[in-house]
Amino acid sequence: MKVEAIWFDFGGVLSPSIAELYRVYECKTGVSRHQMEAAMHEVARPLGVQFQAPIELALMTQVEWGKAMTAALTKLNPGIDLSRCDFDNHGEQWFADHSVNPYMFDLFHEVKRSGVKAAILTNNTVEWESAWRRMVGLDDVTDCIVDSCKVGLRKPDPEIFALAADVLRVNNEGCVLIDDVEENCEAARRAGWHAIHFVDSVKVQNEVRALIRNSSSQSE
Repeated sequence: MKVEAIWFDFGGVLSPSIAELYRVYECKTGVSRHQMEAAMHEVARPLGVQFQAPIELALMTQVEWGKAMTAALTKLNPGIDLSRCDFDNHGEQWFADHSVNPYMFDLFHEVKRSGVKAAILTNNTVEWESAWRRMVGLDDVTDCIVDSCKVGLRKPDPEIFALAADVLRVNNEGCVLIDDVEENCEAARRAGWHAIHFVDSVKVQNEVRALIRNSSSQSE
């Protein structure tokens, strides 16, 4: 396998884990992951889409989503205190006090130094872009960013993998996805990509280094 591009997921890979993001959010607002995700399902149901899709596909603005979330949380949790939630600026509140995963940040730079393209493939939200890109700090390094809310496709849709490879002008079989969601990894593999399910930073570092090393030896 000749590795041409390593694609890093944002949420849960370049960012802290999703569990950690929710833990900190609950500390800030008093609203738990279970409550948030139940409300997100409630908001998404009339649209007939996955619970994160309304904002990750830009089907709703952050403000529209925030109003719908407020209504859903109140409906599902009568008497809930939402006074500390800032849904109009949810991205800024969500990512405040967080830093990029230092292991993946270093690995991103390491991939670039090896001569392999390093890029970001993320399911994300229009209004969150400045917050998450500022947190990650890779704008001057990444070869490209493919963001669901901008392309109208989200992982695990197979079309997003074809589009991403086309954007970088690389072959599907030369792409590697690092993602914390196994469903996304499975979809990438079906698209002809190699995929690494992110569980542990050091393990992923070693897997990526081995792939690049093996790819280099095959090219010699």
